Amino acid sequence: MQKYVSVIKGDHSISVCLYIEEEKLMHIGEKMEKINPDAYMNGYNWEAFLNYYLKKYEPDLLDGMKTDPEAGMYCAYYDYSKENEQKADRFARLLEKLVEGEDELYRIVRDEGDEIEWD
Repeated sequence: MQKYVSVIKGDHSISVCLYIEEEKLMHIGEKMEKINPDAYMNGYNWEAFLNYYLKKYEPDLLDGMKTDPEAGMYCAYYDYSKENEQKADRFARLLEKLVEGEDELYRIVRDEGDEIEWD
């Protein structure tokens, strides 16, 4: 797993955290904001982006998901179960795929950014 994402498994919940103050994420966030000035990529706008993305492309990952964004981090969590553990792992891999294939992030912000409910 990349240093900008982690899956934290506790007794009662499983968290997926995206550390947006990591250098790579900061650089991507700056590019996203240049494409669409509403896309100031703090934790709240990562939440807005990911809610939009998941609803459109991976809606099953939203089932049972709760979020807790902060200025420097986006965190999603599920109640603990084997099924949710698999969802959390899938979500973490999806985050890595989006970050490593950052052109898709830019495409969505450019082509679909007006549909996203930015913070």
